[in-house]
Amino acid sequence: MSLTVGVEEEFFVVDDRGQLARDAAKIVDGAEEHEGELQTELTRAQAESATGVCRTNEELLSQLTELRTELATAARSRGRRLIPSGSPLLVADDPPGITANPRYERMAAHFRATVRQVITCGCHVHIAIPDRATGVQVINHVRPWLPVLLALTANSPVVGGQDTGYCSWRYRQWTQWPSAGPPPLFESLDHYEGIVDGWLRAGAVLDRGMIYWDIRLSEHQPTLEFRVSDVAATPEEAVLLAVLARGLAQSAFDDIDSGKRPPRLSNEILRAQLWRATRDGFTGQCPHPDSGDTVPTQTLVRELISQLKPILRDNNDLDFVEEQFARLRAIGGGADRQRAVLQRDNSAAAVLDAIAVPPR
Repeated sequence: MSLTVGVEEEFFVVDDRGQLARDAAKIVDGAEEHEGELQTELTRAQAESATGVCRTNEELLSQLTELRTELATAARSRGRRLIPSGSPLLVADDPPGITANPRYERMAAHFRATVRQVITCGCHVHIAIPDRATGVQVINHVRPWLPVLLALTANSPVVGGQDTGYCSWRYRQWTQWPSAGPPPLFESLDHYEGIVDGWLRAGAVLDRGMIYWDIRLSEHQPTLEFRVSDVAATPEEAVLLAVLARGLAQSAFDDIDSGKRPPRLSNEILRAQLWRATRDGFTGQCPHPDSGDTVPTQTLVRELISQLKPILRDNNDLDFVEEQFARLRAIGGGADRQRAVLQRDNSAAAVLDAIAVPPR
């Protein structure tokens, strides 16, 4: 049986000028009932959706599409738009402010300028695991593929109306949090928990919800959470990420059962590989998980699909994955498409028009 999967997506809410709005909470409250959940986020310019527990790519795509549409429709009713981009395309001098929530307000007081400066939207994929100790072993096995997943979904090249030169500027911003970035190679669950305890004692995190590793154990659900990616440009690209993450997790379970040891990839090298993924994205170069040498990202995605083919076929995901991979090879990744519009029109407003989620 295939592992269950769920996806959380974060979005920006912008006004008619493309500036970050301050009423995302009202948009979430104004959305109609739906399968899954809609939630507020850290800033007043962000809204989040979360699917229910899904077993098939069709179910996941249906829920993600409906949740985006509901939020976009509620946004339009207030003269707002919903923007799936990892970083804000236009940045006002006056930040949107923090959502009225005691936890967020405590974070703002403790982490100071980081909260004002790091305004990003990501995509989080939850994969079911039997227990936390097994989840830590899965992290060890899949962590070398994190740069490829990031490059595949990179979707934040434009910030402040300018091309940053990076495909995922969100990731560069996000790693300002003290607990963000790639996880180390864990010796055990105790090792994982020991690091978390040290962060809590130092005040580098205020609670366990602030464990911001690129892949982590969920604190509220029996899942492993892939957090490395920008919010996807389309629901289809989010589902592509999700089913590949599920395939990687299932492959790791097989490796664990067979006694195969995880790759001994140092955190320093993995961090460097993630940097290259943020710069180059889907149409550039990415370090190979085995050799560390840079090769075309699309070659690595093709290799990943080939390695996971039996699992993807068993999950009825293979046709979907191959179709979406072919589509991205034809049109480019999310960052490539944003950049193409900016270069053509020399206008961040044109990029916003091109990527805004259409309402119902």
